[in-house]
Amino acid sequence: MQIKQLIVGPIQTNCYLLISQGEMAVVDPGGDPNKILEEIKKTGIQPKHIINTHSHFDHTLANKEIIKETGAKILDLKEGDEIKIGDEVLKIISTSGHSEDSICLFGQGFVLSGDTLFKDGYGRTDLEGGSEEEIQKSLKRLSEIIKPGTKIYPGHGEIFSY
Repeated sequence: MQIKQLIVGPIQTNCYLLISQGEMAVVDPGGDPNKILEEIKKTGIQPKHIINTHSHFDHTLANKEIIKETGAKILDLKEGDEIKIGDEVLKIISTSGHSEDSICLFGQGFVLSGDTLFKDGYGRTDLEGGSEEEIQKSLKRLSEIIKPGTKIYPGHGEIFSY
């Protein structure tokens, strides 16, 4: 799978274009819709799906524009769901704590972690729907299932290896 990172929006959100076998999904289009649409155009592939790792505005700001211009559909994913993009299957793990609806997307050798896991920490828990207790449970669970060397694509900041 090819994963293209774009930094967008007022809070420098990592938006990702996931491309496999001529199919694409857009993860966390958090602003700058023209920038995202320009990158989509460069690929020559129309995205089928939009995936939001959670519902905070900085991860959803450009949803409407991307839908309007591409016809992509927003997927409402939850624990145990799977999404197929080309020949890659992503598994969904619920990781509440930063928000009640936070998810991580597990692929072959990589995880898109939204605001659950950053290189040097994790997302805020003091916003509505956040919980320090829940994020600690989610982080413990992730530590048990993410294999060493897995590439982590967070919602903000640097991409890193676990």
